[in-house]
Amino acid sequence: MTDRILVSGTGGQAASPLLLALANRHGLIAGATGTGKTVTLRVLAEGFAAQGVPVFMADVKGDLAAIGEAGAANPKFDARAKDVGCADYRLAGRPAQHWDLYGEQGVALRATVSDMGPLLLARMLDLNDTQAAVLALAFKVADDQGLLLLDLKDLRALLAHVAENAAELKKAYGTVSGASVGAIQRNLLALEQQGADVFFGEPALALADLMRIAPDGRGTINVLAADRLMQSPKLYATFLLWLLSELFEELPEVGDVAKPKLVFFFDEAHLLFTDAPKALVQKVEQVVRLIRSKGVGVYFVSQSPLDIPENVLGQLGNRVQHALRAFTPKDQKAVRAAAETFRARPGLDTAEAIVALGIGEALMSFLDEKGAPRPVERALIAPPETRLGPLNPADRQRIVRASPLFATYAKTIDRESAYERLTGRIAPAAAPPTAPARGSVPSSGGPWGKPRTGAPETVETPRQRPATRSRTETLVDSGLKSVVRSVGSAIGREIVRGVLGSILKRR
Repeated sequence: MTDRILVSGTGGQAASPLLLALANRHGLIAGATGTGKTVTLRVLAEGFAAQGVPVFMADVKGDLAAIGEAGAANPKFDARAKDVGCADYRLAGRPAQHWDLYGEQGVALRATVSDMGPLLLARMLDLNDTQAAVLALAFKVADDQGLLLLDLKDLRALLAHVAENAAELKKAYGTVSGASVGAIQRNLLALEQQGADVFFGEPALALADLMRIAPDGRGTINVLAADRLMQSPKLYATFLLWLLSELFEELPEVGDVAKPKLVFFFDEAHLLFTDAPKALVQKVEQVVRLIRSKGVGVYFVSQSPLDIPENVLGQLGNRVQHALRAFTPKDQKAVRAAAETFRARPGLDTAEAIVALGIGEALMSFLDEKGAPRPVERALIAPPETRLGPLNPADRQRIVRASPLFATYAKTIDRESAYERLTGRIAPAAAPPTAPARGSVPSSGGPWGKPRTGAPETVETPRQRPATRSRTETLVDSGLKSVVRSVGSAIGREIVRGVLGSILKRR
């Protein structure tokens, strides 16, 4: 075990390593299609796992699934290992756990509708501002009336309830547009037709299951089957952003650590920011900036640095840049932008080198011991130690079913929730007051505005997180919190609705 990962080198000498203590300062892997980004991602994941750091990454093309098995002998890889100075290169698999939102190519991975929250769900459903405001209103109604939102049938029942009682709800929440409710329902149907309905429900993912360490001390590489998921790019991007936000909310503050608690690779990162509303991009910037102190490193993988907003790009300290093409003015701008993000090295023209890099070759700059970027280096990426290529379906199913987590998540739990309450399938419970008591905090929040709706805290099932807000208040404006906590009268409620309404309009 060491405190660094050797990623590349040339002429028999290893290039500057990635220091584990600074790996949570985030990173970027960029380059045109076919230049070697996926191999770089694989080599980094192997290195982190070998050092006892769990990894989460999406398998977009299906060629990362065999990372749990040792690679085949290859003379070219042996020669590359010597060329980059990897004296301890040996073929070996890594502990791997397969996940799948659809439950077909991995252990079923689920979240509840309440966990997703109205902002991310609106993004997933491609709602306009008015429709997103109606969805946020529906979540507030559910929160005030103690309705659990677990799966999509709960959300459909809630929306029908809101539409049917629009006149009554108008007094406390404002006008509800029937046309907007109908549009949300239609978009929900389209989402279901993409197969996303199996993602929402219980048992919800326990983050501890993404941070498992093998008995030999190596970290587990969590591989999300994403080849089918990529056919629904907004679902893919929204799910990964949700997972990142859950890590931010639930993990404790640890400050600077000897090595990350988890490294999160966000492949095809441009999908996260394409056509994203400004409010969502701002939340991403906040999470990326603050999650470092939770011991989580986030590595964005995309074709060009221009795919990442500047405020996010500026927080990515460890960088690997594969070749870019400069055929168009936009391409040339991307090359210049990529070159300017590196600390210059005397004698190396960074912009010229970027367009001249061969497959498997990259420019890189990792942080040094003082946290400053090292001068850019041109080097060859080390060969992977794990098996390249996909798993055949039979082997995949055997591995998935042998997972100790398979039984935990295999069976869906459908407990009492909004659907049962609103369709009269159980005796209705006394509804809590629509306005919170003086001194309480309305559930406006995690970073995505998701309410912590639900039954009393004594009602829990395995893998259900208790309803708590202390984790999520960190991103709520302090002024808004003081106003919200003072609500106890009709005047106070009007103030809060005015503030929240202006926020929704700005979105």
